[in-house]
Amino acid sequence: MKELERLREEIISCQRCPRLSEYIREVARKKVRRFANEDYWGRPLPGFGDPGAELLIVGLAPAAHGGNRTGRMFTGDSSGNWLARALYETGFANKPESVSRNDGLELRNAYITAVVRCAPPENKPTKEEMENCNSFLVRELEILRDVKVILCLGSIALKGTLMALKRLYPTAQLKGIKFGHNLLYRSQGLPYTLITSYHPSKQNTQTGRLRWGDWIRVFERVRLELEGG
Repeated sequence: MKELERLREEIISCQRCPRLSEYIREVARKKVRRFANEDYWGRPLPGFGDPGAELLIVGLAPAAHGGNRTGRMFTGDSSGNWLARALYETGFANKPESVSRNDGLELRNAYITAVVRCAPPENKPTKEEMENCNSFLVRELEILRDVKVILCLGSIALKGTLMALKRLYPTAQLKGIKFGHNLLYRSQGLPYTLITSYHPSKQNTQTGRLRWGDWIRVFERVRLELEGG
């Protein structure tokens, strides 16, 4: 799709946030020992997936040594594999791993993006950085015309998504939408169902805050929603 390709190129070349631009280049230069022999992407990341997707998955930002290394959202780290496995088990992907941008992973009826396109230090973007990036999510929502369900992974992803939705649908009733795990919202004036979930970060999965059963039920709920149930 030409619109997505144009947006992709614009995102990759973006330098709106000096702190983030400098940080992702520094990470790409210094690397970490386990990836010392790899070439890091070290640039902002566009979304990826099925242009006709009914499911839009929104994360926080690329991981410094995940997406910022591999050049694809949710790829090359444990969060990416948790997401890929859940998508595979519920029919949204052709394989259960997300290792590199050339690994053959294909999303089916799903598209993955984030509210911030550069890895932020300590996974904490500033308010200004989120605002700078928000127009990219707005444009994805305008281009991905078949989306019916938006799944927000984490509270910051929900915050950035609501920021974009307010710009697109200023009269929509968005008050009362709060973050929590596996919560579903249908709001007047909004053409999407919103579902919120904990992010599959190590901080959540290794502490037991997010267990596999609770995680996979989010995607089963998404599937049921898309099938009209």
